[in-house]
This record gives sequence, C-alpha cells and structure tokens, in this order.
Amino acid sequence: METRVESAPGDTATRLDALRARLVPPMPGGAFWGWAGPLLVTAFGTYLRFDRLGDPHAIIFDETYYVPDALGILRYGVEHNYLSNATTRDAMVVRGDPHVFTSGGEFVVHPPFGKVLIAAGEWLFGLSPFGWRFAAAIVGSLSILLLARIARRMTRSTLLGCFAGLLLALDGLEFVMSRTALLDIFVMFWALAAFGCLVVDRDHHRARVADAVAEGMVDGPPQTGIRWWRVGAGVCLGLACGSKWNGLWFVPAFAGLAFAWDVGARRAAGLSKITGPGLPRYLGELIASFTVLPLLAYLATWTGWFVTSSGYDRNWAQLHGINIPVISPLVSLFEYNKAMLGFNTGLQKHHPYQSEPWTWLTISRPVSYYWSCPTSGHGVCAKGDAAEVLAIGTPVLWWAGILALLICLGWWLTRRDWRAGAVLVGVAAGWLPWFGYAKRTQFYFYSVAFVPFLVLAVVLCLGLLMGSATASTARRAIGASLAGVFMLAVLLNFAYLYPLLTAQAIPYSSWLAHMWYHGWI
Repeated sequence: METRVESAPGDTATRLDALRARLVPPMPGGAFWGWAGPLLVTAFGTYLRFDRLGDPHAIIFDETYYVPDALGILRYGVEHNYLSNATTRDAMVVRGDPHVFTSGGEFVVHPPFGKVLIAAGEWLFGLSPFGWRFAAAIVGSLSILLLARIARRMTRSTLLGCFAGLLLALDGLEFVMSRTALLDIFVMFWALAAFGCLVVDRDHHRARVADAVAEGMVDGPPQTGIRWWRVGAGVCLGLACGSKWNGLWFVPAFAGLAFAWDVGARRAAGLSKITGPGLPRYLGELIASFTVLPLLAYLATWTGWFVTSSGYDRNWAQLHGINIPVISPLVSLFEYNKAMLGFNTGLQKHHPYQSEPWTWLTISRPVSYYWSCPTSGHGVCAKGDAAEVLAIGTPVLWWAGILALLICLGWWLTRRDWRAGAVLVGVAAGWLPWFGYAKRTQFYFYSVAFVPFLVLAVVLCLGLLMGSATASTARRAIGASLAGVFMLAVLLNFAYLYPLLTAQAIPYSSWLAHMWYHGWI
C-alpha cells in the first residue's frame, strides 16, 4: 500500500517542476529540428546504401547460405535442402532456377528471422542482388535514424544526435553490412531498437517517479501501468535473438541497465528501496520484460517451422514417442536448438579471414566479401583493375573509438555518468562474450553488433570536447571546431575507402595503396 502525504497545491507544483528538471532534463529546441536533422542525415545514409545496391551482380561471401535459405522460406515456409555444390547453386540462384532445391528441410545453424526479412526483399523485388539485399539496406538505413534520435535524447543535443547518425552512416563496416544479405545487421538493428526503447522508458519512468514523489506517494514504485516502451524492448531483444544467437547477450546486459536506471531514479528522487508488496510486482514486471517477452518473440520467429511439417527435426518428438499437443513441437524445437548450439560453439574450421575478438577494435583483419579482376579476366590483377567489397570499419572512427571507450570508462568510474555506463554495457554485450569462445572460428564483421555503441562513445566524447551550454563562448568555439575537424576526417576517410566498399573497379596499384596494413590484404 502506498502512503500519500498531503501538501498544498502550490507546493506540489513547485516540487514537481524541480524534480522533473532534475530527473528528466528538457529536450533541446523544438520538435521540428529534432526530427528534421536526423531525417536529413538518414536520407544521406540511405542514398549511400541504396546507390548501386545490386552491384556486384553476384552472390558474395556468406550470401551463398542466406540467399537460398531465404528463398526456401519464401517457397516452403522453412529453409529447404538445396544443391551442395556452392558454385552451381549460386549460379542457379542468380538465374532463378527452381531446381536449386532438393527434398526435405535443411539443417541451418541460425534462427530464421533474419532470413525471413531477406525473403521479404526477394518477394518484393525478385531473386536479384537488389532483392536479397533490400532488407539489409532498409534496417541499416533505419539504424541511422534510430541512433540519431537515441543520441539526441541521451545528450539533450540535436547537433550531437545528428553527429551520431552521420558517423554511423559513414562507418565502412555498417555500410557494407547494410549492402550484404548477412544476418548480423539485423542483430545490430534490433539490439539498437531495444536500447532506444529503454532510453525512452528511462525518461518516462523518471517523470512518473517525480509525479509520485510530488504527490506524496513514496513507499512503492509509481503506479504507471504497463511500461510499453519496456515491452517494446523485450520484443526487440527476442527478434535480435531470432536473427542470430549473439543477440542473446544483450538480454541480461539490458536487463541490468534497466534495473540500475530504476534504482538510480528512486535514489535521485530521495526514495528508499522498494519494499513490501511493491517489490514482487516490480520483479515480476522486470522478469516479464526481459525473459518472457524475448522468449515469446523468439518462438514467434519460428512460426514457419511450427506450421509446416517439412522443417528440419520438426517431428523429432513424435519419432521419440512424445505425442502431446503443443508440447511436442516445443520439444522438437528444443532438440533442434541443442544441435544448433553444438555446431555454433564447436565450429573450429580454419578460414583465411578469421580473427580473434581482441583484434577487432584495431581492424587488423577485415573480411573480403568479393574480389574480381574486371579487365584481366583472371585472378591476377597486377596489370589491370581490381574490384573488391572489403568489410572494414572506417579507421579514423574506430581508432578514435578506442580512446573514447577508455574515456567513457574513466568517466563512469569517477562520475558514474549513466550515459558512459550505457555505451560501455552495449559494447561489452556485443563484444566481450566472443572472448569466451576463442577457439571458435570468428570474424571481424561480428563486431557490427556493437558499432552503434562505439559511435555513441565517440559522440559523448565530442560533447565533452565541445563543452556544456554554460561554457564560455571561446571554449565552445574551439571545441566545436575540433569536433568539426574530426567529423570531416571521418568523411574523408570513408570517401577514400568507398571504392573498396562497393566493388568499384580501380587500378591495382591504387587498390594496393589502400592496403595500409598487410592484414587487410
């Protein structure tokens, strides 16, 4: 039961205004530029991603798995067995040959939702490079808008929000992943969407705490009803897991963030810990948001497998004597997921582009998705042109990101700033779990999952560089100039790498000059 302490109407209004200002600082400027700025940056990034999206006109890198998987979902409802010869299969897929499929469900090692999205593009635009890359380009572009709005809310600065969107638009790795039909871009998008939901929920909840305190209700959590933004976060986390399993690590990470933010809100409002009947209710809501909802969303991504009889291991339970409605399909799915887990944790096949996670921030081994010698007609390009799609982050941004993460770590340790802590948690959730599987075959492009949080770390540091709104004019001018120089450096670095990101034919000597480090070759 909550205790209500009566106070005069004027006192209540004054307390509410003071608490709101402290717990939820006002957003900057008007709503117009708060949307117009991020939308303009997004339009720029979207143009970059869709321009020549169908080039190269071929299946590149691991598109060889996901393009026919998506086509199988489109035709059969589940991933279907196809020709084992990759060269023949790829050629047939590019031609749209229906004989690419054989019989039965295919054993695939990643959940289906990312391939469902790829299939949507194939359904809309046909079996073409543009069609199978369409979904990746859409979510890669929307990620720019999401990050710009999230950064604006976190920093209370429209300029810094636009900086965040622009930096993501100009990151080479996110750019390439937005133009390739792989699954990792979908993990990044849904994890970022979940984070954005939690940031909005944080503001809304703190405003409700201020209302509750001003009205004298202090014993339990404020009666806010369903926290819909937190519901959205739980669903988005389930969709991240349903795209690829490394989305799983964001679930406990973001649950911890949400709990810490709730504790911080009560502490900032001068309230004690939640006790009594309010505690079980709060814990139940937390568990529902970060366990039940993600699990239900994850199961929903398997709808095609549930409703068809041809999915891999679909009848495992029946074949083992378990014939219970509803339960049997779940048992079969559990066994299928166990097999997927065994494959994903045990993969140790050598690959020339594999790399260890502790090397990712330095970009020591990017991944070449495509290589061609358009003028020589064979694999030796030394006397002609070279065309490549190299999955590589923009070095100026990534190397600055290393420094930014160190600054954020010190910032959080000394000032306990929630924004620095949040970006550190995001990077840790997308990066550190890979350290536990050091013997597994791993690739640099997995790091795209935490690129938005790396960008946020850089943007927070740019905000420190520019100074607060109360800083002197000279201080602000110098900081803004330095931030502008950095943004220009990132833009020029991206432009320099652009031919290598988009398979544009350039002289081999020029390509070789772009290889700053032998690990890039």
